[in-house]
Amino acid sequence: MQGATRAGERRERRASRAIPALSCTALGMSLASLPSPVAAEDLGSLLGRATPQDFAGLALVLGLIAFATTTALVHLRERRRWARQEALLARENEELRARADRVALLVATEPQLLVSWHGRDAEPEIEGDTSIFGEGISGRRVLAFGSWLPAAGAQALERALERLKERGERFQMNLRATSGAYYEAEGRAIGGRAVLRLREVTGDRLDLLRHRDALAEARAENDALAGVLDSLPVPAWRRDAEGRLTWVNRAYAEAVEAADAADAVSRGLELLDAPTRKAIDRQRAEGTPYQDRVTAVVAGARRVLDVTETPNGDGSAGVAIDVSELEAVRSDLERQMAAHVRTLDQLPTAVAIFDASQRLTFWNAAYRELWQLDAAFLESGPTDGEVLDELRARRRLPEQADYRAWKADVLAAYRSIEPQEHWWYLPDGRTLRVLANPNPKGGVTYLFDDVSERFNLESRFNALLNAQGETLNSLREGVAVFGSNGHLKLCNPAFGHLWQISEDMLGELPHIDDVIRHCGAMAPQQEAWDVIRGAVAGVHDTRTGFAARMERRDGTVIDCVTAPLPDGSTLLTFTDVTASVEVERALKEKNQALEQAARLRDDFVHHVSYELRSPLTNIIGFVELLDAETVGPLNDKQREYASHITKSSAALLAIINDILDLASIDNGAMALTCEEIDIRETIDAALAGLQDRLAERQIRVVIDVPADIGRFVADAKRVRQVLFNLLSNAIGFSESGQTVTVSARREGEEVVFSVSDSGRGIAPEVRSRVFDRFESHTLGSGHRGVGLGLSIVRSFVELHGGTVSLDSTPGRGTTVTCRFPRVPNRAAAE
Repeated sequence: MQGATRAGERRERRASRAIPALSCTALGMSLASLPSPVAAEDLGSLLGRATPQDFAGLALVLGLIAFATTTALVHLRERRRWARQEALLARENEELRARADRVALLVATEPQLLVSWHGRDAEPEIEGDTSIFGEGISGRRVLAFGSWLPAAGAQALERALERLKERGERFQMNLRATSGAYYEAEGRAIGGRAVLRLREVTGDRLDLLRHRDALAEARAENDALAGVLDSLPVPAWRRDAEGRLTWVNRAYAEAVEAADAADAVSRGLELLDAPTRKAIDRQRAEGTPYQDRVTAVVAGARRVLDVTETPNGDGSAGVAIDVSELEAVRSDLERQMAAHVRTLDQLPTAVAIFDASQRLTFWNAAYRELWQLDAAFLESGPTDGEVLDELRARRRLPEQADYRAWKADVLAAYRSIEPQEHWWYLPDGRTLRVLANPNPKGGVTYLFDDVSERFNLESRFNALLNAQGETLNSLREGVAVFGSNGHLKLCNPAFGHLWQISEDMLGELPHIDDVIRHCGAMAPQQEAWDVIRGAVAGVHDTRTGFAARMERRDGTVIDCVTAPLPDGSTLLTFTDVTASVEVERALKEKNQALEQAARLRDDFVHHVSYELRSPLTNIIGFVELLDAETVGPLNDKQREYASHITKSSAALLAIINDILDLASIDNGAMALTCEEIDIRETIDAALAGLQDRLAERQIRVVIDVPADIGRFVADAKRVRQVLFNLLSNAIGFSESGQTVTVSARREGEEVVFSVSDSGRGIAPEVRSRVFDRFESHTLGSGHRGVGLGLSIVRSFVELHGGTVSLDSTPGRGTTVTCRFPRVPNRAAAE
């Protein structure tokens, strides 16, 4: 098509050149037709003789000659021109054929496709190679542009074709197929046809298109980035290689209080101070980015900025982020973190924090105390795995058959998004609850809670609860607990058995009214049941317990006790006290009988004692008169009998006196006559009345008393009586030739008397009863008595506020120790 156009242009140029040539030829022929000079003279003579008709004929002839000549000349000229034109057209036809062959060759050699339309609605004619569009795109399917082009490209190509078909508008565009290949689409109107040429772009043009698309994308990204930077609320800028501002955003202009960004650039208004800019220049010269936190005046206020400026090929770009509030928050956060650290150090729960690289960044005092790790090791920032390995080397981790798998399971917390809970049972018997909580920025926070004590307490609580349950079920007393709503919460079997309530009814957890209605038929004490109902379901400002006794129709006596519980419940306890009531009645009757017997005994003792003492005194007096032979001399037999009477009377008088003393003590009528007494003299006085028995039994007495023992406050008569009875018992249970030891010591605020013998000793089963009244045990010895000696001793010592103890070993003797206070208490003295 382009070749045909160029041929027409050449024909027009040749035609324009042919017209001047034809004019020149006609002029030459006119000049040639003129006569020579001689003929001209003859012609002149002839013209002189010629008539007007001759001139007319001549003119006609000349005109005809001229016309014929001109016609011949024109014919010749046109013939020659058309010959030349025919030759030219032949040559052009050959050229066009050659050109068509070359075009066909070029079309065949280059992968392209030609589509032409003779009219808007005519069928398209497709020529070329359709394989350039890939498999599945052939024939008329090429015109379904959406099958191999993106939607936007297909629509653009279809709109361009519509304009070409309707208005003949040519177009040329580059398209990128869905396969990634580039195609050139060119549309023209040629010879009344709409022609579309499609060809795949390759080689340099392909690189050019790719670079152009990349450039367009880069420009779009650059424009988007510039728009984003301009809309940022933080100052941003660009500098050239000399450090001068070439571009700033709107926030920068506002920060330096310029009219707009262009004004800030033209005036070179700097946001940063000179030292900061010099530091930036040094970093830019070295080719390294500048990052630092500086202070600057932003819109008239001093602010803290994080400045980052990065060098590039022809300068640098920077941004300044206002971190004033962040700095204040950071300072506040540091204070809070310090407070948290102090708080965590006070917690009994061990806390350890590991960062995203699994290194230890924080631990509290409880963590170090729990694992007993060195502070230097913890401060070195070991990894979590290193800490586990160290604890395993010290045998402080749970024993594991596959330690590597267990360790991997523990460290899996760093890849988890949910907290993980583990239970560690340590070799030393402790139990740890380990909570691994992932941190939002990576890392893990471990919480180690020693729950050994809690487990022990829980175990003990469960055991106690079970024991209490078993105890409650095994109780013979009926126990029931009613809630604050008045319904039964729990009870033991004895409750249902006592009131004959079925298990089905108890299983339904009846209300207190239902229980009272059932039990009231057996025990019709309505007043007591009303009080019980009020205690369980009533509303009281103060909750107090009460006790009541009820008697059932069958004669069973039941004690009911209510007690409020802390949770608002009420505890009811029903005890069958029928047996104890009967025993109580029997005991009361027996007690009354005993009290009456005691009164009779006391009356008898007093009566007998006084009645015996008077005649005994007379007997002793008459025996002394007989022994003094005031009524006449006595023979040896009579004197012996008088001696026996005197001894028996004295023994009987001592017994009577002991009985009277015990009666006085029992009645509270005994009073001590306290004074300062000499300890050694008191011992000697007690021994004086036993010299005959000592001589008769050949028993030696050893007195172990310090010379400076001194005196103490007591009733001298009663102390001598105590020592007399102790020595009498010691002598009575000693064998002939043995030794009795009497000792006295001061121990703090007490005076201690001890009487020891080497006799038979006292058997363990008898030892607990030796201080009881009328308990007399000979233990195989010749000693006889009524069993009041040691009872008198204990009564007199306790009356002084002291104590008596006995230590005896069978076969090795007995030691009785009496401890008297240095000064008797006022009650004893009174």
